[in-house]
Amino acid sequence: MSEYIVEVFDAVKQFKDTTALNHVTVKFETGRIHGIIGRNGSGKTVLFKCICGFMILSSGKILIKGEAIKVGAPQEMGIVIEDPGFINSMSGYKNLKLLASIHRKISDDEIHETLKLVGLDPNLKKHVSKYSLGMRHRLGIAQAIMERPPLLILDEPMNGLDKQGVIEIRKVLKELNQEGTTIILSSHYAEDIEALCDTVYEMDGGVLTRVE
Repeated sequence: MSEYIVEVFDAVKQFKDTTALNHVTVKFETGRIHGIIGRNGSGKTVLFKCICGFMILSSGKILIKGEAIKVGAPQEMGIVIEDPGFINSMSGYKNLKLLASIHRKISDDEIHETLKLVGLDPNLKKHVSKYSLGMRHRLGIAQAIMERPPLLILDEPMNGLDKQGVIEIRKVLKELNQEGTTIILSSHYAEDIEALCDTVYEMDGGVLTRVE
């Protein structure tokens, strides 16, 4: 296994007159939890989207497990960026079952267990349109982790969760990391970073700096 699961080299992302990523170079070590802090608009989400292959860099390159990312192609990672897109007229379980049918890696029982792990009732018939913000975020995390990918990219995963929910999801992420999952997350909350992360970076004006 490569020492670094994600490697970013001199990454620049330009939007007209705005530089969202300003020559970012960083290597994220395999098997650890890495945190990125920064205010809204600092470039965190853009960096995550480029790592996931949702956006093309203006210049520079990104490697995942030593190989260049394929923009637009599915990457071997679990992703929570912004509000996950679910079918509102279906239950949470049916949404996950539909997504799981794409790769056919996991069983119905594993979907059930993942929903329970994030604090959702797998037998709940309520449509996602009726879910609270916190429930939608729990479902988004379930979708990201259900196939147990080696890498999780989580942009503000604690948004919308109450205090108990935050405690529960932190526990889930720690357990996944102990099983070998590498996690890169952003958070507005210093407590999340302190409780979870082995390394911390700060993004400001598209510039990424190592904090600890």
